[in-house]
Amino acid sequence: MESTTEHQHVISMTNVVGDKQQEEEERRSQFSFPTFRGKKIHCSLVPITSYLRDKKKSEQDTKKVIHSIKVGVALVLVSLLYLLDPLYEQVGENAMWAIMTVVVIFEFTAGATLGKGLNRGIGTISGGGLGCLAALVAQYVGGVGHPIIIGASVFVFSAAATYLRLVPNIKKRYDYGAIIFILTFNLVAVSGIRAEEVLQLARKRLLTIFLGFIVCISVSIFVFPLWASDELHHSTVSRFQQLSSAIQGCLEDYVNEKENEPKARLGACKSILNTKSKDESLVNFAKWEPWHGRFGFSYPWEKYLKIGDVLRELAAITVSLGSCLQSSRQVNRQTLGVHSVRESAKEACETIWWTLRELGDSIKEMTKCGAEAKLMPKLKVVRVELDLLMGQTRMGGMENSDVVATGSLVFLLTEVVDKVEELAKEIDQLGDLAAFRTH
Repeated sequence: MESTTEHQHVISMTNVVGDKQQEEEERRSQFSFPTFRGKKIHCSLVPITSYLRDKKKSEQDTKKVIHSIKVGVALVLVSLLYLLDPLYEQVGENAMWAIMTVVVIFEFTAGATLGKGLNRGIGTISGGGLGCLAALVAQYVGGVGHPIIIGASVFVFSAAATYLRLVPNIKKRYDYGAIIFILTFNLVAVSGIRAEEVLQLARKRLLTIFLGFIVCISVSIFVFPLWASDELHHSTVSRFQQLSSAIQGCLEDYVNEKENEPKARLGACKSILNTKSKDESLVNFAKWEPWHGRFGFSYPWEKYLKIGDVLRELAAITVSLGSCLQSSRQVNRQTLGVHSVRESAKEACETIWWTLRELGDSIKEMTKCGAEAKLMPKLKVVRVELDLLMGQTRMGGMENSDVVATGSLVFLLTEVVDKVEELAKEIDQLGDLAAFRTH
């Protein structure tokens, strides 16, 4: 009887522990804190993050399918140069250049396709024209001068084009065009034995390349277009959301005194650090795109690069802030009231979180954020509170380890506020340059 009673008691205690663990898991997935608007915000970070990740992956998969179908349609259209006898009689075997053009220049976004197509067109026309001119001059001189002129022209133009490829501003936008220029010039100049054949070859190849270019651009722009400008715009907005969620998650762990380091929450910040090359490519492609939707020809895309740089700096500081918030809970409660440290950090994080949300919504909706009148005053209040807290830390008779922990926390929070203020100014300038509408 005693063993049976003891066994039932163990089972009962196990169920109680299991229920407590379940309640703890539910509490961890829920987070609420008061904002300065007087309302409580309740949100479940794990389901939201999972939903956004799955939604983004689904959208990317859909875009990949659309791009694949568009490439297939474009190749079918240029294959008509071979399949239809009237068209084949006009271009002959040079129809393969149209197919090669589609395969080479059809990129994922319309801007990338248009930029690569224009580069190929400019390189082909300039290289073919200069190659024909060199072949004509060599043909006119004749004799021993023929190979000398061809060799000298190949050396001069190839060396000059290669040097221009190394210039950063030219390499960024016209590198592919320089490669096509070198290739076309050498093919036309070296193979130009007779002027008549050179001109006829250049004409047919240029015609087929032009046809391939027209097919690519038409399909890319008019059939479910995928714009680089839209991708850049949406990715920038998503980074504001990721950073605000990361700061919100750090604050949750800090307020609830969780001991585990929030690695999952800060993973998004670490991914933001590797977005520089992607931003530069998208800005380059966006500059090639025609007017569409809310983006015009003179849209200030360079501002997105500056905003991206500040976001990456903010992400790096946020990673350090997440670890510092964990260690700052060990501040000596007897020398300096932990309540003042906790409340100051909490209010600072709440203000930063809210400001990042406002800035992200400003870019997303393309409305002016009103940084000077709406956002800056709240950030200045946070800065004053952090300065006062730093003074209390130095004069509070704290141990050295506590001074370092609290001082590091206040310093990082101040750095975050500085970067958020810089972001607000950049977005305010973007709103003026891009003519964002007012609320």
